[in-house]
Amino acid sequence: FLAGQISATATSAVGVAAYVTWLVSMLVMLIGIGASALVSRAQGSGNHAEANHFANQAITLAAMFGCVIAVLNYLAAPWFASAFNMTGDAYRITVTYLRIESLGHVFVSITIVASAAFRGIGRMKIPMLVFAVMNVVNAFFSVVLMYGLGPAPKLGVNGIVTGTVIAQFVGTCLIVTILIRGRSGLQLRLSEMFLNLQRAARIIRIGLPAAADGAVMWTGQFIFLLIIARLAPNPLGEAYLAAHIIAVRFEAFTYLPAVAWGAAVATMIGQSLGAGDIRRAIRAGNEGVLQCGTLAALLGLFYFFAAPQIYRLMSTDPLVQQVGTRPFRFLALLQPLLATSIVYIAGLRGAGDTRYPLLISLMGAFCVRVPLGYFFGIVLNGGLIGAWVGMFGDMIWRAVGAVIRYHRGRWVHTKV
Repeated sequence: FLAGQISATATSAVGVAAYVTWLVSMLVMLIGIGASALVSRAQGSGNHAEANHFANQAITLAAMFGCVIAVLNYLAAPWFASAFNMTGDAYRITVTYLRIESLGHVFVSITIVASAAFRGIGRMKIPMLVFAVMNVVNAFFSVVLMYGLGPAPKLGVNGIVTGTVIAQFVGTCLIVTILIRGRSGLQLRLSEMFLNLQRAARIIRIGLPAAADGAVMWTGQFIFLLIIARLAPNPLGEAYLAAHIIAVRFEAFTYLPAVAWGAAVATMIGQSLGAGDIRRAIRAGNEGVLQCGTLAALLGLFYFFAAPQIYRLMSTDPLVQQVGTRPFRFLALLQPLLATSIVYIAGLRGAGDTRYPLLISLMGAFCVRVPLGYFFGIVLNGGLIGAWVGMFGDMIWRAVGAVIRYHRGRWVHTKV
C-alpha cells in the first residue's frame, strides 16, 4: 500500500523484494517443518524433554542458516534487479531495498523456527502475539520513516524496508526472551543448543524435501514473475507487473489464514500420530479444510465484488487499476482451492510426509504454471489474464493433488 502511494516503479521494486523474502521463508522451512514434526511427535508421546531438545537444536540451525542467507541475498541483490530488466531508479530502489532487508534475515529465520517449535507443542498464541507486535512496529516505523514524520528522516521506499527490519529485530528479541524465561513450555538452554549432529540431521532429513518443495515453488513463481515482466513494453509492462504484485500481496488475506489453519492441522496431526490416534489425525485435516475453505469462499466473494476499490486503494496509477481489476476477479473464484491445497499439504508435512508435496510442486510449477503462462501470456499475447491461466492451472492442480494424497491415507504410516 505504501509503495503504491509513491509510484508503479516503487510497487514493482518492493514486489520483487517481497518475492526474495518469500524465498527466505521457503528455505527456512528446511528447519521449521522438521522441528515442528519432531517436536509435535515428542510432545504427543509425552516426552517433553525431547521436544525441548529438538527446539533448541532447530533454533541454533536457524541462526546459522539465517547468516548464510543474509550474505547471499546481499551479494545477489543486483542480479535480482537485472533479471527484471530494471534500470535507473527502479534498479537502484530494488538493490538498496534488498540489501537493507538482508540485515533482517537472521532475525526472521530465528523467529520463524522458534514459532514452529511453539506450534509443535500446541502453543499457538505465542507466535500470534509475537507477529502481532512485529506488525504494529512494522507499520509504525515504515510510515514514520517513509514520510519523515516528526524528527525522523524522510526515507521514501527505504523507510518501508527499514521499518520491516526494525520489526524483525523486535520480534526476535521478544520470542528469545520468552524462550529464555522458560515459562511457555519451551526453554533455551545453552547445553542443548550445541549441535548434536544426529539430532540436527533428523531435523534436516524431514525438512529437506519441504525446503526443496519451497525452493521449487519459489523458482516457478520467480520464472512466472519474469514472464509477467515481459508481457509488454513500458508503461504497460510495468503496469502489468505492479498489478500482479498487488494481486498476490492482497491475496495474503486468504493465504496467511490458510497457513495458520495449516499450522494448527500439522500440530494436531503430529501430536495425534505420536499418541497413536490415527482417526483423530485424519479428522483434523478434514476439519481444517472445511473451516478455512469456508473463509476462503467468503473472501473470494469480497475480492470479486470489491476488485475496483481494492486496486484504487493499492495504487494511484490509473493504468495499474485498469489492467488489474478484471484478472483479479478471476483469481477470486479460486480462493477455496488455494486454501484446500495449503491446509492439506501442511497436514501431510505435519505427519512427516514431505516428499509427495515436493512432487506436487514440481509438476505444478514446471508442467503447468510456467508453460501455460508463457504460452497464453507471451505467445498468444494474452496480457495479464493470459499469463494468469498458468497460475490458475497450478492452483487447481495443487488442490487436486493434495486431496488425492490426503484421502488415500498412506501418510499416517510415515516414520520420522
